[in-house]
Amino acid sequence: MISIQVKQLTKRFGNVVALHGLDLTINPGELFFLLGPSGCGKTTLLRSLAGFYIPEEGQILFGQEDVTRLEPHKRNTGMMFQSYALWPHMTVAENVAFGLHQRKVSDTEIKKRVDDALASVRMEKYAERKPNMLSGGQQQRVALARALVIRPRCLLLDEPLSNLDAKLRLEMRTEIRRVCKEFQLTTVYVTHDQKEALSIADRMAILDHGHILQVGAPREVYKRPTRTIVANFIGETDFLPGKVLGTAGGYVTVETPVGRFDGIFGDPSSAPAVGADVTVSIRPECWELHRDPEPRNFVRGRIGESIYLGEVAQYDFVTSNNGTRLKIFERNPRFVDGSARGELYAAVHPEDVVVLTA
Repeated sequence: MISIQVKQLTKRFGNVVALHGLDLTINPGELFFLLGPSGCGKTTLLRSLAGFYIPEEGQILFGQEDVTRLEPHKRNTGMMFQSYALWPHMTVAENVAFGLHQRKVSDTEIKKRVDDALASVRMEKYAERKPNMLSGGQQQRVALARALVIRPRCLLLDEPLSNLDAKLRLEMRTEIRRVCKEFQLTTVYVTHDQKEALSIADRMAILDHGHILQVGAPREVYKRPTRTIVANFIGETDFLPGKVLGTAGGYVTVETPVGRFDGIFGDPSSAPAVGADVTVSIRPECWELHRDPEPRNFVRGRIGESIYLGEVAQYDFVTSNNGTRLKIFERNPRFVDGSARGELYAAVHPEDVVVLTA
């Protein structure tokens, strides 16, 4: 296992700065995700780690080795792309062995390592088949085996599941995490799929316009976003403008158009002063519907449109004081059948009211 360190990394394409002096440390054996909107710099960073792009400034370290300007084939990284990139005229075994032949590995060692790699992704029965005889999920397993067989120092994945249907994506999420942990591989994974990242990442970084906005474990980033762009990108949320009234008992009190809320600062290191303008972020699933008001943090209103999805219902909740619309998700729905035609109270715990300044 190795760590990966990025120090003040800057990459330009002409007059466009794709990466702005990034600093990032990925721990040995960590499954680390890079996320962000299109054009945020996540793929540029991944390709810089692979050696396909050479940065203008900064360093990339694999362990203690500076690989910033090392050629891609000398970095010994395994790479998986969006496309499976399998040779159609070769068998599964020949595709997996290709990188070993390039490295002049002996035939005996190639046979053993190909067998081991195919077994690790549960594809040993398909060794003699051609890629066109495999399903999309099977082809992706072969691509993963090909990346593993060279025994890379780290694994780099560029949206590897984007060409699979929903069911196969779920299956391969679990498979990729299992393999990475089994091989103790330091893995950097680029995706636009938030559920993919939340379900299998050890940690993640959210990028925007070549800057890293936040780094943390999935639950931390989802529950405690430090910026509005992070809260908006990861999952769904209700945003409310507000003004800080004061702090007490570890909570901050904010006045919003729909009422007063006690909450927590998303970024405690930059807590605003009393009177400052802020944005309140509340996840739709954090609201709870009641027939009577709660002691604090509640909004009075009615259910407008509703969508029933079985285990959850999605409501368009219209507040009584000014008609503000909130998105509320109710698990094990009680009110979706129309039994609540009158006013209800939507309440939220202070720990789920995140106050943002940026």
